[in-house]
Amino acid sequence: MNSGISIGKIWGIPLRLHISWFIIFVLVAWSLAVGYFPLETPGLSQSVYWLLGAVTSLLFGASVLAHELGHSYMALRYKVPVNSVTLFIFGGLAQIEQEPTTPKAEFQIAVAGPLVSLILGLVFAAIWLLIKPLEVISLPSIWLARMNLILAGFNMIPGFPLDGGRVLRSVIWKANNNLQKATKVTALTGQIFAFGFIAVGVFILFSGDFFNGLWLAFIGWFLQNAAAANVSQFTLKESLRGVHVSSVMQRNIPSVSWSKKLDCIVEEDVIPSGGRVFLVTDGNGISLRGLLTLRHVTAIPRKRWPELTAQEVMIPRANFVTVDPDMQMLDALRVMDDANVAQVPVMVDGQVVGILTREDVTHYIRMRAEIGM
Repeated sequence: MNSGISIGKIWGIPLRLHISWFIIFVLVAWSLAVGYFPLETPGLSQSVYWLLGAVTSLLFGASVLAHELGHSYMALRYKVPVNSVTLFIFGGLAQIEQEPTTPKAEFQIAVAGPLVSLILGLVFAAIWLLIKPLEVISLPSIWLARMNLILAGFNMIPGFPLDGGRVLRSVIWKANNNLQKATKVTALTGQIFAFGFIAVGVFILFSGDFFNGLWLAFIGWFLQNAAAANVSQFTLKESLRGVHVSSVMQRNIPSVSWSKKLDCIVEEDVIPSGGRVFLVTDGNGISLRGLLTLRHVTAIPRKRWPELTAQEVMIPRANFVTVDPDMQMLDALRVMDDANVAQVPVMVDGQVVGILTREDVTHYIRMRAEIGM
């Protein structure tokens, strides 16, 4: 969700439109323009119906954005960083950087979004009542009222990762003071609801309503995957809480000369040692010039390996994204995510003292799990 079209910032939070959002925008506008508006107020031109559909679809997108900004505003009040807010095909996502530190914070951050949707639903309903005779304006208002109320209600389903699941997690967390158990319980309820959506969607699909059945099944599939991903992310964070880079990094890093050809590196260094990351040094083997990974080598067509040297493929030292051995592992992973890299040099006073890779992190977590830590 970090990719997408930037549409500005609010409270310093980047706002983005994922490419998939345009699919739902067109679908909503189309269904309103060819179905809802012609049935409710016949006699208008097709261009008016499409204009109403497009504007209403945009306002619905703005409503989803407001929902996510409700979460974001409350998160910022509790000093919880928000990396971005993205609108996509299944709604919106406020990318909150870390878990709330208390059940109260979790509850208020989770409930803020549905509360915004509830308020918007009531506001649009009031507009409909006030201007009911003006159908061109009142019909979009009552549709938006219904959709915001549905959005609020749907998100309060008590299963992770929906807002209702987070509310339930805060209650369980408060009751037993065990965030890990609360997360597992709400993830399980989330997956139960997700499989329920899939089952109902498949039933509706085979009953003849293909589009609605397929859409409901897709929502269930998305919720099931999101619940599993959230639990995995939570487990990762708990496993690495309080762990420093120095505990995970590789300390002995092989090196190759910057003039060495790629085919020789593969034959003499990669295959015998199984190494995937190499420091690149100058001709004397003393001065550090860059970093070479197996990923960079394999991205080059094999027929060109005898032609190219490590210097021509490496990451130059000036472009290094680095971490410190005393840095918290969770912070180091954020650095790697932001730079979209699978490995980073660990440096002290300009000297490389180790390499941290995603494989190292995975191995560390697996070993801790095996010995019951």
